[in-house]
This record gives sequence, C-alpha cells and structure tokens, in this order.
Amino acid sequence: QVRLVESGGGLVQPGGSLRLSCAASISIWRFNVMGWYRQAPGKQRELVATITSGGTATYADSVKGRFTISRDNAQNTVYLQMNSLKPEDTGVYYCTLGYFAPTHWGQGTQVTVSS
Repeated sequence: QVRLVESGGGLVQPGGSLRLSCAASISIWRFNVMGWYRQAPGKQRELVATITSGGTATYADSVKGRFTISRDNAQNTVYLQMNSLKPEDTGVYYCTLGYFAPTHWGQGTQVTVSS
C-alpha cells in the first residue's frame, strides 16, 4: 500500500519560512503528478501546488511567488518550500500523488503562522 508521510510543519511567525517534506513508501517515478493541498478550520480543502514528472509546477494564486514545490525522485520525496508566510496560510497540509488526479493522500502536517 502506498504511504505518504508529511513532515516539517510547525509554528512560525508571519514572514517566516518552512519547508514541508513528503516521503513516499514507493518510487514516485511512476506517478505523473504530485501535489500539496491544505485545509483550514471551517474551510474546504484547497489545492496549493502541483508538480508533474517533467518538473512543471502550478500554484494557487494565493501562494504564487511565495511557495515552491519540488520533487526528488531518487529520494521519493516531494517538498514545499514556503516563504513569506501569512496567517492565512495556517492549516493542515496534505501531500498527494496520482497519475492525472490525486489518488493517494498523506495524513497531513499542521502549519500555524502566528505571532
């Protein structure tokens, strides 16, 4: 069974940075798309960023220019570098993978942006 384990979340002050990691239990070479979603309390889960096997990245407008998604196939790991964090970035961040749409999800890691 495919397992995705997120890490790197925590408490950070506004304007700070965090790097989230997602370690997959199997090779990610076979999956075309990996991504990150997030969910804040009382809100629906939203797509944050995706990256294809070819390295093409997409971002939600709210994080464009601040977040960077990357993948390391050799380490079977996907990253989300988050800079200039804002309080509205607070939420549980989920790693996903799939071929054309998410089919596997991690358990999530909490990100809290607050003074």
